[in-house]
Amino acid sequence: MFDTRFESEEDPLFVKLKALNGERSRLAQSFEYNYGDFIPILRPFLRGYLKICKEVKDRRLQLFKDYFVDERKKLASTKPMDNNGLKCAIDHILEAQQKGEINEDNVLYIVENINVAAIETTLWSIEWGISELVNHPEIQKKLREEIDTMLGPGVQVTEPDTHKLPYLQAVIKETLRLRMAIPLLVPHMNLHDAKLGGYDIPAESKILVNAWWLANNPVQWKKPEEFRPERFLEEESKVEANGNDFRYLPFGVGRRSCPGIILALPILGITLGRLVQNFELLPPPGQSKIDTSEKGGQFSLHILKHSTIVLKPRSF
Repeated sequence: MFDTRFESEEDPLFVKLKALNGERSRLAQSFEYNYGDFIPILRPFLRGYLKICKEVKDRRLQLFKDYFVDERKKLASTKPMDNNGLKCAIDHILEAQQKGEINEDNVLYIVENINVAAIETTLWSIEWGISELVNHPEIQKKLREEIDTMLGPGVQVTEPDTHKLPYLQAVIKETLRLRMAIPLLVPHMNLHDAKLGGYDIPAESKILVNAWWLANNPVQWKKPEEFRPERFLEEESKVEANGNDFRYLPFGVGRRSCPGIILALPILGITLGRLVQNFELLPPPGQSKIDTSEKGGQFSLHILKHSTIVLKPRSF
């Protein structure tokens, strides 16, 4: 994304980013802090919430400017990239700015959006995917066999390969269905008074879509409480994550759907694919499964208790 590598968890930049991301997530996701957004009469009692949000936003944008945008500009001015060289996301963003297509503020907010929408949510989905694979060794084994058969033992999964692995795609879809990162999707707002299904919706209402329920409604899905990737190869084989079926909207639908889908799906495929291909994923010693209880009171879906799993290397 930004061609920046952290050498350890003690890296000063990593520590700063982690702290600011944690604060942003705490403010954005907990109903305790932003109830005024959904119950207008309570807005006068926000307890300085908006001021804190602005302070965190300003600090994050300044950090992105100093460490990602300005540093990349300096690198480009001293070491021009070969036309055949690889570019990361920040290069294309800065290129658009040079062409006059976007301004400095646009650059910073795009970087901010990528950091939030394409990184955090994908990380949560990876955690859930690993958890389900640990708790379902038979699914893990089936996925490993598909990779070995299609690619050959020891041939590492790449992005183009993920499209040749239908069971891997099914595992990703099932993870996003059962453990949807943003169960209510991102809140939307109508600019004008509207009417839908006989209901009046005043202007500037907060619109939430319970996408998790759409994907877990037992009337619409066969045994939705089960983690069963096979459903996307059998009865739900035509359902995709891009919103072609209103029962399954992990990224929303339409013009306001999440653009991070083009990053999330390949990252999930490569990460889960390579982990399963190179290791046997096992629960902590002395446990047969890991606890996948969900953390309540959040707008995003998190594991309540994190576990340290065992990765047993495979021999090819």
